[in-house]
Amino acid sequence: MAKSEQCCSTQLIDGDGFFNDTGIEQFIKEVKLGECGLSYAVVSIMGPQSSGKSTLLNNLFATNFKEMDAFRGRSQTTKGIWFAKCAGIEPCTLVMDLEGTDGRERGEDDTAFEKQSALFALAVSDIVLINMWCHDIGREQAANKPLLKTVFQVMMRLFSPRKTTLMFVIRDKTRTPLENLEPVLREDIQKIWDSVPKPEAHKDTPLSEFFNVEVVALSSYEEKEEQFKEQVAGLRQKFFHSIAPGGLAGDRQGAVPASGFSFSAQQIWKVIKENRDLDLPAHKVMVATVRCEEIANEKHAAFVGNEEWSQLEQDVQLGPIPGFGKKLSSIIETSLSEYDQEATYFDEGVRSGKRKQLEEKLLQLVQPAFQALLGHLRSGTLEKFKEAFDKALDGGDGFSAAAHNCSESFMAQFDKGCADAIIEQADWDASKVRDKLKRDIEAHIASVRAAKLSEITSLYEAKLKEALSGPVEALLDGANSETWPAIRKLFKRETESAVSGFSSALSSFEMDKQTKDKTLASLEAHARGIVEAKTKEEAGRVLIRMKDRFATLFSHDSDSMPRVWTGKEDIRAITKTARSASLKLLSVMAAIRLDDGDTDNIEKTLSLALVNAKNADVKDRSITTVDPLASSTWQEVPSSKTLLSPVQCKNLWRQFRSETEYSVSQAIAAQEANKRNNNWLPPPWAILALVVLGFNEFMTLLRNPLYLLVIFVGFLLIKALWVQLDIAAEFRNGALPGLLSLSTKLVPTIMNMMKRLADEGGAPSASNNPQRNPAPPSKGLSSGANASSSMSSTASSEVTESEYSNPTKQE
Repeated sequence: MAKSEQCCSTQLIDGDGFFNDTGIEQFIKEVKLGECGLSYAVVSIMGPQSSGKSTLLNNLFATNFKEMDAFRGRSQTTKGIWFAKCAGIEPCTLVMDLEGTDGRERGEDDTAFEKQSALFALAVSDIVLINMWCHDIGREQAANKPLLKTVFQVMMRLFSPRKTTLMFVIRDKTRTPLENLEPVLREDIQKIWDSVPKPEAHKDTPLSEFFNVEVVALSSYEEKEEQFKEQVAGLRQKFFHSIAPGGLAGDRQGAVPASGFSFSAQQIWKVIKENRDLDLPAHKVMVATVRCEEIANEKHAAFVGNEEWSQLEQDVQLGPIPGFGKKLSSIIETSLSEYDQEATYFDEGVRSGKRKQLEEKLLQLVQPAFQALLGHLRSGTLEKFKEAFDKALDGGDGFSAAAHNCSESFMAQFDKGCADAIIEQADWDASKVRDKLKRDIEAHIASVRAAKLSEITSLYEAKLKEALSGPVEALLDGANSETWPAIRKLFKRETESAVSGFSSALSSFEMDKQTKDKTLASLEAHARGIVEAKTKEEAGRVLIRMKDRFATLFSHDSDSMPRVWTGKEDIRAITKTARSASLKLLSVMAAIRLDDGDTDNIEKTLSLALVNAKNADVKDRSITTVDPLASSTWQEVPSSKTLLSPVQCKNLWRQFRSETEYSVSQAIAAQEANKRNNNWLPPPWAILALVVLGFNEFMTLLRNPLYLLVIFVGFLLIKALWVQLDIAAEFRNGALPGLLSLSTKLVPTIMNMMKRLADEGGAPSASNNPQRNPAPPSKGLSSGANASSSMSSTASSEVTESEYSNPTKQE
């Protein structure tokens, strides 16, 4: 690329028809064409070879195109198409110097390249200068005729040709005034236009529809250089503000924005080289599409690399960001504004479409951050709601009031946070997240409500269990005719108290009447269940209760003292009383009687079937009766309230009688044993036999009183041995072990007794010795007397104990 102080130039298309894309890109950057938008103009020049085209351009636009050296002969100077920026002309004006036509260097290929370059110039240029000699005007075979035909023919290859200004520059003007030359030239142009074949769509289209024709004349550069330069300077003024209304190209259409010029020119040349018809409107859309896509991608990449956005994206992962929506909206708006600024001159439809795509891509890029922010808002609001809700409940607020106030407050906070997070360019709806938060809050309220209701319910159920379970058990333990009325009274009192308190506790939950009644009914049912469960539990232990009651009444008197069977007690009456009480317990435990209308004949039936049945059977065995207990249900008692069926009661009573018979038999045996122990006299017949048979021995004792003394001493010795050997205790473990133990103790005990008697016999002689201390004999005598007294007392005690212990052992 050639440079000068005022302009720069580059070869756009070389002589072989290759497009210099690298050179044009560098050229556009150098002249900063991309900043011009639509404020630029393209001027091209075509004409015969060596007609002074480059010289004209260099003088007209201060360019530096290579000029022909006339001293070296006339030959081709410009090859291909060259491109340069004019110096000192506003707006930015670009000039294309086309290779001359009718050159001998190309030969037969001249026509093909001539048409291609002409079509290219018409497609990209706003003003086309046609360089022609003055002496060719009015001549049928003039050198400009083939050139004009070429221009008009290629113009037909444009589907919708842009309106171009054709400026005919008459070189080496003669003395003939321009006013006379211009009509002739215009007539020739019209003839050429009429002779060119046209498509049906443009068959009757006038020349002015496609071209603005301007005619100027210049003096000879070689003969009148000064005059030539003056005329060129005047012509130069016409190119100032050429694209403004009234300018040379003031009515141009379909201009490509400057930033897309390089790509547009390259694609146009490609289509021309492929010898295809050039659809300029479609080409314009194609250029706009590619260029707007490039701009959009650039802005998208710039947005991705934006530090402020990157920081927002990182921070939003940690939690909510105040002003998130405004900050992000500003960044997106900046990117879109930059896009609009760079793409403003491209096709509006394409520009708007690509802008929308860019906006969608940017919003798609930031949507995860927006969703993350909404997620933080939702989770944070939910946690704050839970804390505030718990605090309100702990502070004594009613459940429904606390739930409503906290819910409304924190939903408003969430809406405020969403409003702060909204991105202006997006129409995203946060209603789904809001609905999710609302569902979460409602679920939490429901869970807390259920927990609180469960807690309150459990509290009152526990109170009911404490108030009913123990008292019911105690009442059932002392079962009598007033047991079930007392249980009903207790049940009604405690249930009404619990239901009243429970109803007050439920008032803060603002339940509907149906739900509240159902909940209170559930508590009443629970209270009933407690009583029924306790009665069923006690019914399972009814046999133990019956035996305990029987044992209590049978073995203890009316003062609750243990009963001693002395022989005076009426065991039959006591047994009947105890069994009647046990039967009463069985009848009480046979069914549940919680309702006021619960009446039955269970006690009477049991009494007739179990107590009076034997008496009736004894009186009349010939009468056959039906067993009232041979059934699985009670009359007038539903199965749901039956604890013990008639058959079960019968079996329990049979088992009860068999297990209490032993106690009765033991009592009878103890009473008989006590009677025997208390009757120490022999039978009368034995007394009579002793009197009759022992008369002689009695008379012998009366005649010899010494025998009585011997018998008395023997009795004392035997009594002492009984006490010392503790014979009663020895025989407690059995006869054989007692005999073996006594056999080992008998001799040592007798020897010990004889030694003690000997010691007591020697005590008087010791007391007459003056040299001895009298105290010890006195002490020994005293101890001997005490020992004797103790032995007698112990023996008496043992006998007494033995007498009162025998009935107990037998029992």
